[in-house]
Amino acid sequence: MRDWEKEKSASDPDAEREELEMLSKDWDWHVRRAVALNPDAPIEILRNLAKDQVQWVREAVAASPRADGEILDLLSEDGDGFVRAAVARNPSTSPVTLSVLSWDEMMDFDYSLSKNRFIVQEEVAKNPSSPEEAIRTLSEHADEGVRAAAVSNPQVPREVLSRRKIDHSWAVRTAVAKSPRVSAEILDDLAADRIQDVRVAVAENPSTPADALASLAIDRDVEIRAAVASNPRADPATLVALSGDWAWKVRETVAKNPAAPEDLVQALAEDLDQSVKKAARARLEG
Repeated sequence: MRDWEKEKSASDPDAEREELEMLSKDWDWHVRRAVALNPDAPIEILRNLAKDQVQWVREAVAASPRADGEILDLLSEDGDGFVRAAVARNPSTSPVTLSVLSWDEMMDFDYSLSKNRFIVQEEVAKNPSSPEEAIRTLSEHADEGVRAAAVSNPQVPREVLSRRKIDHSWAVRTAVAKSPRVSAEILDDLAADRIQDVRVAVAENPSTPADALASLAIDRDVEIRAAVASNPRADPATLVALSGDWAWKVRETVAKNPAAPEDLVQALAEDLDQSVKKAARARLEG
């Protein structure tokens, strides 16, 4: 039976070192894992827990922001793929170790997607500490999940985004459209994508040009028009047009947009829909 009081003590960032030392040797692995997850756990305790017999404890150590290179290098060779994936996710993991893990083809079945996923390679692909060469290589992976992860990396080379904008997977194209590094030209192209999720991502991206937003403002899909209505780059003319949309959700979003002119918000404060009216009045009072 789990001892919740011990777990609570093990998670307390103000716990004394001596108490954490004792709890790190507790018979219950849940308690030891709580110590490993403690943001102030001493490095010496983490070193010991990195050799714990229970996978979930070692995984917690691998995810710790306090884990140093020695610990992460040790766990990068762990026999359990979830532990190695946690190392690959840790921003403190060295580029050299991430480069090695980029070839780790550990797979796990994702029941929510009903497919196998390359869990270690996906984490390497997303890690901003990963070397550029690894990101480029993983962006060409046969699996769409790995390619999408590489495209989502905040350090992804712009040439990779340009190549992946025509990826056959809509998940990858959506990741391209969400990237803060994507160019206006690519966003213009993706604004005409046939998949709703891609167009929503374009409509939400604050880097999307005003003319592309104007074209999306007349999209047949309500979610896309609402996304445009929330974008701070939408010009006044686009917001005025959307303020007359038949869908209350779109008009409400216009009222909440900080780029909406005050006179437009004042008009929406008299909208027949209560949600729109409430949003506009809250904006005016704020």
